[in-house]
Amino acid sequence: MINRLDSFARTRLFDAPTPIQRLERVEAALGLSGARLFVKRDDLMGLGGGGNKLRKLEFLLGAAIDQGCDTFVTTGARQSNHARLSAAAAARTGLAAELMLTDTVPREDPAYLYNGNQLLDGLFGAKVHHLPRGTDALAAAHDRAGQLRAEGRKPYVVGAGGSSPVGALGYASCAAEIRAQEAELGLSFGTIVVANGSHGTHAGLAAGMAAAGDDPRRVLSFTVLAELAEAERGTLALAKATLALLGGEALDADAIRIDGSQRGEAYGIPTEAMLAAVRLMARREGLLIDPVYSGKAFAGVLAGLAEGRFTGDVLFVMTGGTPGLYAYQPAFGG
Repeated sequence: MINRLDSFARTRLFDAPTPIQRLERVEAALGLSGARLFVKRDDLMGLGGGGNKLRKLEFLLGAAIDQGCDTFVTTGARQSNHARLSAAAAARTGLAAELMLTDTVPREDPAYLYNGNQLLDGLFGAKVHHLPRGTDALAAAHDRAGQLRAEGRKPYVVGAGGSSPVGALGYASCAAEIRAQEAELGLSFGTIVVANGSHGTHAGLAAGMAAAGDDPRRVLSFTVLAELAEAERGTLALAKATLALLGGEALDADAIRIDGSQRGEAYGIPTEAMLAAVRLMARREGLLIDPVYSGKAFAGVLAGLAEGRFTGDVLFVMTGGTPGLYAYQPAFGG
């Protein structure tokens, strides 16, 4: 069933596969024995600063171009990685981009308001609409699409994170990529860890594994946005819808594993565990992980390893978002 991916419109935005590397210096720092830690470098995508949203955007922009659209309209928080990469991918493919961004995180400092992804959104030529906290951004995006149609434009609208069933096909494709790399490298990952924000990364991986006859429970996510119960409901629903596109049967609720221990106070609010995880990866491996998504998920990996909950080979999907570090300069103390 995974071969059905070839039937969907797609525009190539990065070179695949992204590499899998072992984190031997992190292993040494943790004193691991009985577990090995690997990272899948989905940050190593050259377009727009790189990051996992490009996997989704290959299918979303593919659909938009296939439908003859000329404007890509999407939503996100002020420091959205998806919005930044939507702007870059639209520039690459010749579409206009309009970003409906909500002030989700309660911060007013200049680093957050103007640096990081905010700086890059404008640099890539997107038209940015800033919405007050509490605004229904997707409704605003559809309103804006109506205005564009009245002007003779043809917009394509997608919500936060690009996490529609079509967008999640990008991570169904990644599941096939990981399986092929396991065979090539002689590895078998008992646990594949990702961050869970708008649910698309986990849902796509779970659907891709199920479509290939593999176990979707190999995938474990750490929610960084929604409360645990909401994340479980949303991820399961999206995984089912994505699997349906691939011609698969419905997933049971227990096919989705999510951990709520690393979310902290709220989305985008730093935690001590996240700060420590970002510093460990930087100082032991020279790798940068973002403070909103991968930082919290990697903190979950470290906690699980320390508690002995992970054994064998563990794969951490490093989803990019490095520009976000510059918006969190105050949290890292200079």
